[in-house]
Amino acid sequence: MSTTDTLVAPSAKPSTPEGPAGPGVLQRVLDASWLTIVLAILLALVASSVLIAAANAEVQAAAGYFFSRPADMLGAAWDAIYSAYSALFRGAVFDYEAEGVRRVRPITETMTASVPLILAGLGLAVAFRSGLFNIGAQGQVLMGAAGATFVGITYDLPIVVHVLLSCLAAISVGALWAGIAGFLKARTGANEVIVTIMLNNIAFYLVSFLLTTTLLRQGGTRPISPEVAGTSLMPRMLGLQFRLHWGFVVAILAAVLVWWLMERSVLGFQFRAVGANQRAARTAGIRVNLVFVLVMLVAGGLAGLGGAMQILGTDRTLQASSAGSIGFDAITVALLGRSKPVGTVLAALLFGALRAGSPLMQTSADTPIDIILVIQASIVLLIAAPVLVRELSPLHRAAQLFGYRMKEARA
Repeated sequence: MSTTDTLVAPSAKPSTPEGPAGPGVLQRVLDASWLTIVLAILLALVASSVLIAAANAEVQAAAGYFFSRPADMLGAAWDAIYSAYSALFRGAVFDYEAEGVRRVRPITETMTASVPLILAGLGLAVAFRSGLFNIGAQGQVLMGAAGATFVGITYDLPIVVHVLLSCLAAISVGALWAGIAGFLKARTGANEVIVTIMLNNIAFYLVSFLLTTTLLRQGGTRPISPEVAGTSLMPRMLGLQFRLHWGFVVAILAAVLVWWLMERSVLGFQFRAVGANQRAARTAGIRVNLVFVLVMLVAGGLAGLGGAMQILGTDRTLQASSAGSIGFDAITVALLGRSKPVGTVLAALLFGALRAGSPLMQTSADTPIDIILVIQASIVLLIAAPVLVRELSPLHRAAQLFGYRMKEARA
C-alpha cells in the first residue's frame, strides 16, 4: 500500500468543529466585505484614541476641573491624540520633520517589517481557505529561521547559492514542521488547532535547546547563534543607509504564486473545494486527507521562508525569541486580508507600519506602545462581529442604501 493510499484510508475520518465555535466564526471573518474591514480599522483607531487621551497626564489633570472649563480637557485630548497619530505616521510613512534620506526611511522600515508578515500571512491564508485553522505559524517561522541560520553559519558558498540554499532549508524545515499537524489530521483526525499550539511550544523549546549545542551556537556561552555569513544575507535594495532588502520582492512574488496556486491551478481548486465542503469534495473524488497534508506543507513552507527573511534580512543572528510575535500577528494579517493574496499584503503593510511607527510614537508623543496591541486586537474583534460594525457606522448603512438604490435604478 502506498503512502498516498494510507493517507486517504476510509478509516481516517478527520473531525471538524461544528457550530458557532467552529468554522462558522472563521467563515464570517473571511466573508467580511472590504467596507467592513476599512470601517473596522477606523473604529479601532477611534477606540484607541479614547485610551490615548485617558493615558495622557495633561488630560487627566484637566479632567479634574472639566465642568468649570471643559474646553481645556477637550483641547488636551485632541493634542494627545494628534501628537500620537502624527508620530505614528512620521515613524511609519514619512517623517516630515527630518532631513534628507531620513524623511523616507520610515516607509522602508514599514516595508522591511512587513516581509515576514506577508510570507507567514500567505501561509495561513492558504490554510484558512482550505478549511484548516492553522495557528502554528509561530513555530513554523521559528523552525524556518533555525534552518536558514544553520546553513548560513555552517557552509561557505558563493553569495547567490548561499542565499538560495538558506531559503530552501527554511522552506523545507517549516514545511516539515507544519506537515506533522497535517499528517496527524489526515491519519487520526487530530484537531489542527490543538496540534499546532503544541508544536509552537515544542519549536520554542527545541530551538532554545539547539542554541545551547554546537549545532547552532558554535562557540560562546550565550544562547545565541553567530552571525550568518555575509554571503547568505539578503542584499539591500536601496543601499546601506536603508534596511530594506530584496526579501520584499520575494514576498510579493510569493503572493503572486499563491494567487496562481489558489485561483488558477487544479491543486488550488482542490484546496478551496475542501475548505468549502469536505463531504462534497470527497464525493467528487478529491483525496481530502492528502489535501490536509499538502495544505500544511505549503503553509509551513511559506511561514518558514518568513523566518528566513527575518534572519537573513534583518536580525542576522538566531535567538529563541527571534520569531517575536510574527506568527501570531500573521493570523490577524490573514484574517484582515480575507485570506486573499492582495489583502494579505496590504494587511501586512498596515501591521508593518504599526510596528515601524510605534517606537517614535512612544518616545515623541509619550504614548504607551501597548496602544498598538489594542488597535490590532480591536480590528480583529470588529471584523469578527460585522453586525456590530454596521450598527456603529452610519457610513456602512448609507453605502448599503446607495447600492440598493443603484440596483433599483438599473432594474
